[in-house]
Amino acid sequence: MTPSSKDLFEALPHVLAAPKDGAAISHLCLRPERNARRFVPEITLTRAGGIPGERWATQPWLRLDNGDPHPGIQVCLIPQRVLDLVWHPELDTLHPGDTFAADIDMTETNMPEGQLLSVGSAVLRVSGVFNEGCVKWKARYGPEAYDWVRDPRHRAYRLRGVLCSVEQDGVIREGDILRKVAD
Repeated sequence: MTPSSKDLFEALPHVLAAPKDGAAISHLCLRPERNARRFVPEITLTRAGGIPGERWATQPWLRLDNGDPHPGIQVCLIPQRVLDLVWHPELDTLHPGDTFAADIDMTETNMPEGQLLSVGSAVLRVSGVFNEGCVKWKARYGPEAYDWVRDPRHRAYRLRGVLCSVEQDGVIREGDILRKVAD
């Protein structure tokens, strides 16, 4: 069951009304290989390796000019309200694979590029790499959801979530609170 365009556009005010700060994280997900998901109660994050056991280090979708994995895509966050619209585990829909979900405003205004985020004992930095959703998002959640997250009018909303680098090594656990770090 994929959401209709009407349902998605009607949900937009609810999605954009997410809290600005201080949200519990949920659905901690590891992606050891393509299309594989493993839900865990905690995840270790490292600057050097991203998430040990994840495919970022060996199969990143974005690399630096020197061939190294792009650090700006080490961690993926998805807005909980968007996840609730598209992911239906009771229907065996594949989870999008984001590292975790949080009921927090991920717009460019609330979380600009470079924003530091603390969660558990880790610190993340919001990347300048934009997460626009890929063809797998379209296949899993339908063309309407794909068009909705990619709509140029929605770009600043970051409906597909944010990508981050690991700024400080640490461990995150289900239920930890994601907070913006003041400048």
